[in-house]
Amino acid sequence: MKQLPALIVSLLLSLPALAGEVAVAPEPGALQRAIAGASPGDVLTLGTGRYPGSVTIDRPLSLIGAQGAEIDGGGQGTVVTIAASDVTVRGLTVTGSGMNGQDTDAGIKILKGADRARVEDNRVIGNLHGIDIHGGKDAQVAGNTIEGTRNPRMNDRGNGIYVWNSPGAVVAENSVRWGRDGIFANASRENVFRGNLFRDLRFAVHYMYTNDSEVTGNTSIGNHLGYAIMFSNKISVKDNLSLGDRSNGVMLNYANNADISGNLVRGGALKCLFIYNAHKNLIYQNRFEGCGIGIHFTAGSERNVLTENSFVGNREQVKYVGTKHVEWSFEGRGNYWSDHPAFDLNGDDIADSVFRPNDLMDHILWSQPAAALLTGAPAVQLVRWSQKNFPATLPGGVLDSFPLMTPVTIPVPPEVAAMEAEVAGRWAQGSYDDFDVENLGTH
Repeated sequence: MKQLPALIVSLLLSLPALAGEVAVAPEPGALQRAIAGASPGDVLTLGTGRYPGSVTIDRPLSLIGAQGAEIDGGGQGTVVTIAASDVTVRGLTVTGSGMNGQDTDAGIKILKGADRARVEDNRVIGNLHGIDIHGGKDAQVAGNTIEGTRNPRMNDRGNGIYVWNSPGAVVAENSVRWGRDGIFANASRENVFRGNLFRDLRFAVHYMYTNDSEVTGNTSIGNHLGYAIMFSNKISVKDNLSLGDRSNGVMLNYANNADISGNLVRGGALKCLFIYNAHKNLIYQNRFEGCGIGIHFTAGSERNVLTENSFVGNREQVKYVGTKHVEWSFEGRGNYWSDHPAFDLNGDDIADSVFRPNDLMDHILWSQPAAALLTGAPAVQLVRWSQKNFPATLPGGVLDSFPLMTPVTIPVPPEVAAMEAEVAGRWAQGSYDDFDVENLGTH
């Protein structure tokens, strides 16, 4: 019993000091000094005003801004660098990064080893890259407003959110506008991109060599391309919107074992879905509407399952470059085709006749576009009539043996539809910057 007081004192001394809250005034050098003098777990609260100079957070603490608190990097390097685990940055305006692409200058950068960072509810404005998750594990980037640069050359801008080799990153409910790509993920895995809004960008989401990840419930409006999944495996792309994007709503390029479902692409893209050398993907319950081509399917893509999708009002429903016969139905369920004049006498929602979206003349027109001048010629109509009535004369291509009678409906919230209306007709003006989406080597 006599030793009990000494034991209690020893235990108390061994406990970490309680976290403190430190108010930081907007004076030159004040924030840097506050970080240098902080203890692990401290909360630094920044009052309204401008805090000049870049800062590095090298210990676990929270940086919380009052309304109007702004950190300005003055055009040099990265503005806020997170170099320790368990750091929170919330409620700040972060601006004024450098513009050095080789150094990946950014508004906020999360370094390797800076695990479990939380970057929430910030305004990250006018930086080269917005938020760069550069090796830190299990980062949470949520609720931020990110507006990039508007350099006339789109490929010289930075990304809104750059994810490099950062397993477990969750990027959710952010608004990203201008810059190059909304989210660019490279050499990463087990990432979740959920509920983000992307506008006026090159790509909304751009995956390269990123596996076992998901892209769910995001909205892409008026971008050059919606969701580009490239050189990646086991990606889930579900319940996203691509509205008024220019080239492709969804692109699968060397992407395998993906789950593509519940997505809506509409509003005049050249191709709703572009599949290039992509294998063993499950593509179902999507709606592809109002594009130049519903699906462009090429480069030997094999063992893909397409079922219960809706192809509505596309100028050309399918462009299949190949001579192999490909069945687009699964377990007795095909897809809905708005141009299929079919009956359903038994009322099972399955059309009573098969559907072939392409014929021999389509193949000729793809290889010889000038032949379009002869489309209305009697000889061409005779060829098409013969193939329709004598299917054995048809070339290889897509066949849907169980086409559906009812399209899938995917609702668009009114506030999103209003933003979609704002970009209607944008690409008819011909202002495409310096970016060619068909040149896959430039991605």
